[in-house]
Amino acid sequence: MTHNPIRPWRNISRRVSRQIRVGKVLVGGDAPISVQTMTNTLTPDVAATLAQIQRAADAGADIVRVSTPDEDSTLALRQICAQSPVPIVADIHFHYKRAIEAAQAGAACLRINPGNIGDARRVAEVVRAAKDHGCSIRIGVNAGSLEKHLLDKYGEPCPDAMVESGMDHIKLLQDNDFHEFKISVKASDVFMAAAAYSQLADVTDAPIHLGITEAGGLVSGTVKSAIGLGNLLWAGIGDTIRVSLSADPVEEVRVGFEILKSLGLRHRGVTIISCPSCARQGFDVIKTVSALEDRLAHVTTSLSLSIIGCVVNGPGEALMTDIGFTGGGAGNGMIYLAGKQSHRMSNEQMIDHIVELVEQKAAEIETAEAAKATEAAE
Repeated sequence: MTHNPIRPWRNISRRVSRQIRVGKVLVGGDAPISVQTMTNTLTPDVAATLAQIQRAADAGADIVRVSTPDEDSTLALRQICAQSPVPIVADIHFHYKRAIEAAQAGAACLRINPGNIGDARRVAEVVRAAKDHGCSIRIGVNAGSLEKHLLDKYGEPCPDAMVESGMDHIKLLQDNDFHEFKISVKASDVFMAAAAYSQLADVTDAPIHLGITEAGGLVSGTVKSAIGLGNLLWAGIGDTIRVSLSADPVEEVRVGFEILKSLGLRHRGVTIISCPSCARQGFDVIKTVSALEDRLAHVTTSLSLSIIGCVVNGPGEALMTDIGFTGGGAGNGMIYLAGKQSHRMSNEQMIDHIVELVEQKAAEIETAEAAKATEAAE
């Protein structure tokens, strides 16, 4: 809500972490919490992979991860990294040579488990390649692939085992004088993941990559991720996030931003506040909101829009949004601008009119911000 003051009870105090660089994106420290996704195309299909990366970037993705399981994939990665609009993380499992090839191909970050790619000599080779090519590293601990000695020690995957695994991996990198790393401790169980991340945050100052792994489909995975990631982010934990869904990667980005926007941690695009609709509605709220979501998806400027079916809550919600529409009678409703009644509008013309108002407001905000930036630079 661009015209409302920040209220103390809405503030989140973020955990203090070191800052690293993933290509042009800063992660940790005071950098904005970045949103990631992962391609699901075959990596050697460069055109398809780049097309998916572009769609994710258009949706707001700051970083995109690409799987590199074989030499064909790392060969393709060179073209992908060169043409990608966002930094690329190469996803590496087991084979240390793939990590070296990915670094040489231009990956901004390598996602590895140092303990899974061989002995100390091989870890040192990967670290050397990362240093030589300006790569950061993500240590990716997963409850489903913990080391055997930890499973023997703890009996089953658990937060203690995950954090111990992560700290062992950190030591491997630090022993090679490498500190440009972030870390994740993912689980599909929300309680396990939240507990592991909470423990991890207390024992390292490394930037933390948040995720609930294998969260599920669009609806179930969104709910699990919102609960798990939202709980951690609210506590100030997390420097970059990936929402793992059995869905289009673009949906992962959208959900990620919605989680951050709901906590006031990122502001991008139009936040629509709408009622669930009932018999009092003066227009079809559900269809209207669906149409507005589609038609306003291109707006990246942060602003708020309320769409309320009747006058019970409509005027009150409109007080707190940049633009509002409240259903009335006789086939029309009231448009609110900056919380104040502005003019009536017919239900038939309402969607087109609201899109026009939002685009105008976004342009005004962008112009004001550009002028402010110019003034500051002078």
